Amino acid sequence: MILDESGLAPFLAAFYGRVRGDPLLGPVFAAAIPEADWPRHMATIEAFWSSVLFKTGRYKGNPFGRHQALGALRPEHCARWLALFRETAASCFAPDEAEALHARAERIGASLQAGLFFRPGEAGAPTACPS
Repeated sequence: MILDESGLAPFLAAFYGRVRGDPLLGPVFAAAIPEADWPRHMATIEAFWSSVLFKTGRYKGNPFGRHQALGALRPEHCARWLALFRETAASCFAPDEAEALHARAERIGASLQAGLFFRPGEAGAPTACPS
């Protein structure tokens, strides 16, 4: 598969198939996204990654606000999401493309995690998800 617009949807379908079946992440997604809403969610995810990777401008939304509203996310969810993302990218794309895609996910994840989990002054508060 090539990392372009045509390769994006199959990659994301494979990745979110793994996420939904994951014992840690699956329940979080099942609680947040009813089965009937998955096609719409996948279209949103595809628009997000298309905008991030190919600067298409298709995504119009607030990913931070969406994730913050869940309230159930913990650093271990982020670490598992990134691990599955890396594994799926490696199985779908050439090594250089997979690594570039994962590096982008890591940067986005670090920013999201900082907003969700960084709490200056709170004792024992996590500063970021381990990757």
